[in-house]
Amino acid sequence: MQNMSDQIVHVVKRLRQEVPDCLASGIVDMATGMLLAVETTDNHPSEVLDLLAGATLDLFQGRTVLTIEDIFKERRGVTSSEHYFQEILVNSANLTHLFIRNNQNEDIVAVVVCPKSVNIGMLFASTRRVLKSYTAA
Repeated sequence: MQNMSDQIVHVVKRLRQEVPDCLASGIVDMATGMLLAVETTDNHPSEVLDLLAGATLDLFQGRTVLTIEDIFKERRGVTSSEHYFQEILVNSANLTHLFIRNNQNEDIVAVVVCPKSVNIGMLFASTRRVLKSYTAA
């Protein structure tokens, strides 16, 4: 049985291999705000990689996002601490960035970067399939 660190590295490698046109993949720990693993086809400055974890944290759990979640929970009578935002797709000038929470552990978010020309359906399906095969990562 693999430990959590080995599993995370393996997930990142599988995402790079199995998601069509994947240029980069990574895993962010929302509890610590750390980038746990990354694999990319290009060299990126360490400052950019460091900022990726913080940007992911802001997307899913920034102050305004949490306020919106709290309002919806209050209005709907929801008392759980579960987060509403599970998947976020961001298109930049040339790239598509997919951020997906792990169903087994909300603190783990997978990040996949592809060219903007990627088939969005295949991007989601492939990423979900890889993540589903892991319980901890």
